[in-house]
Amino acid sequence: MTRGMRILRHLLADARAVRRVLPATAMARIGQAIAAGEARHDGEVRFCVEAGLPWSYLRRGARARERAIMLFSKLRVWDTERNTGVLLYVLLADRAIEVVADRGIARAVPQAQWDAVCADMSAAFRAGRAEEGVLAALERVHGLLAAHFPPQAGNPNELADAPVVL
Repeated sequence: MTRGMRILRHLLADARAVRRVLPATAMARIGQAIAAGEARHDGEVRFCVEAGLPWSYLRRGARARERAIMLFSKLRVWDTERNTGVLLYVLLADRAIEVVADRGIARAVPQAQWDAVCADMSAAFRAGRAEEGVLAALERVHGLLAAHFPPQAGNPNELADAPVVL
């Protein structure tokens, strides 16, 4: 695909694209799955979906990974007590899925496991089962976090559980 076609695809993408793929009921279930899963571990999970990249990213040819890392910071996923934040990011216009894990988790969970989460979720999106794919990915993320970071006393909820739509 040409650079011009990519830019056009992103500029034409809007919030309606997100609502078509993940309607409000699906987003509510995703938020509930995040809240329920976080009770099983001492990590914090955020889900963010974006129809298309902002112009500042498009004009320099930025990819989904760069945007996911910036959102990891902007959404303060990095700012957890034990460095156990995880961002699950979806960029619809590029059909890209990224997982960004904080340094505490990155030391414990190999990148290959995050890549597998992304690949399975991507397959579900291609099959028209976006909500199912997100929920299955969240279940895997919660399982990985529970295996390495069991809940501690008090287990505070440091980040919002609601999905973020940009």
